[in-house]
Amino acid sequence: MLTGLLPGGPPICLSGWPAGAGLARAGALARPRRHHPGRVRYRRQVPGPPEPRPAELAAGRGTFPFGTAVTRADLDAGLHPVLARLRAAEPVSWLPVLGGWLVTSRELALRVLRDGAAFTVDDPRFSTARVVGPSMLSLDGAEHGRHRAPFSHGFSHREIRSRLAGYVTAEADRLVAGLAPAGAADLRLGLAAPLAAAVMAQALGLGEADPGTLLGWYSAIVAAVSDLAGAPDALVSPAGAAAFRMLDASLREVIRSSGPGQSLLADSARDALAGAGVTSGPAGSGPRTGSPVTSGHPTGGLATSEVVSNAAVLLFGGIETTEGMISNVIWHLLRHPDQLAVVRADPGLIPAAVEESVRLEPAAAVVDRYATRDTRIGAAVIRRGDLVTVSLAGAGRDPAVFPAPDTFDVRRPNARAHLAFAHGPHFCLGAHLARLEVQAALRAVLRLPGLRLDPGRPSAPRGLVFRKPPSLAVRWDGTAAR
Repeated sequence: MLTGLLPGGPPICLSGWPAGAGLARAGALARPRRHHPGRVRYRRQVPGPPEPRPAELAAGRGTFPFGTAVTRADLDAGLHPVLARLRAAEPVSWLPVLGGWLVTSRELALRVLRDGAAFTVDDPRFSTARVVGPSMLSLDGAEHGRHRAPFSHGFSHREIRSRLAGYVTAEADRLVAGLAPAGAADLRLGLAAPLAAAVMAQALGLGEADPGTLLGWYSAIVAAVSDLAGAPDALVSPAGAAAFRMLDASLREVIRSSGPGQSLLADSARDALAGAGVTSGPAGSGPRTGSPVTSGHPTGGLATSEVVSNAAVLLFGGIETTEGMISNVIWHLLRHPDQLAVVRADPGLIPAAVEESVRLEPAAAVVDRYATRDTRIGAAVIRRGDLVTVSLAGAGRDPAVFPAPDTFDVRRPNARAHLAFAHGPHFCLGAHLARLEVQAALRAVLRLPGLRLDPGRPSAPRGLVFRKPPSLAVRWDGTAAR
């Protein structure tokens, strides 16, 4: 649903990234016992089968000619035709290019996402935890619940609307007003990215931080996670460690200094820390007293370091996937002038347009799970330890559920049956906030007269894991474009 998600682990689309967005696909590293950026000790958490020899990989898995023929280029630029072919012939297929299974049917996707006993995110190959520490993004079962529960109330529909709706609307309007005189802009860089970063900073109490600084931390941490994927002996890069230390210090200061009602993060942390019997210490020091589970708190409580880890994945997940959602819905409407006219005539259809857009192009297009035991999905025999990637993009265009699945129709009655925010225990925690931001951005930008794509700078969503246009060049009337 650091969907940028952070490569190496599940997106929490905010969560958005939806938890489990497929970021790292190799490397059997273990989760750190204690998080020390730059110096990490590992333990194996989920014992896996011996690493198979290449000749063994296909043995016993059946024959999957369509999946075997798929290339990286197919999954990047030509994704949807590939998914359609797989869904029709091999709805669960072995793709050597991914080193795992790809599930493209909505029915079978739901089976995987709902069965947390057979398919987990809690796997040693998850490299995001090696940089930011274990979090709701990388845990399952009771531990996942303990990490997620303190944040659930703050990101509920009611809390998001009451605490952030005014800010989100004002910030979207401010950004569009700043662009208006130019008559042309790249809306991904000029609207989608800065709005997503500003809103997440506001939600977590970092509203005074420079957006450029936040995005710099984001880039350094993403690069560090990417470098660790599949590299068992690698240490966290100095730049990644430094970026996380600065983010850690900023988040700890928010937790320490914010009063009730001033920050969703601080309010969530207050009860979590009280439940653990800890107080927040200096940056990098961890909790002063107690352990993560020391009381009868319904979630078991969290240590300060655990609160920071979860806040980090919320921050970065919210930037990446929301930016993609905003860019994609604007692109869809401008590509379909008939649907744009319908929405302009009835702005009440803006929420429906957002749902139809995320059905067609979920910003976090896949989520990863790992098989905890030998099992079967459809005709596929899954082995314990196998990577099972669920294509949310494929599920959203399943013709068994969505008639004319490739058509963008803002009046589609069942558009919300998409799985763009994932499903089950890892349903996107930030779904309400993401929807609020995308709707506010769309309302603001549709006030620009004659808004249209720039024919001289065409673009389109691309990518297997995260789907968005590399740029979104547009023009509008009223002021001469530069």
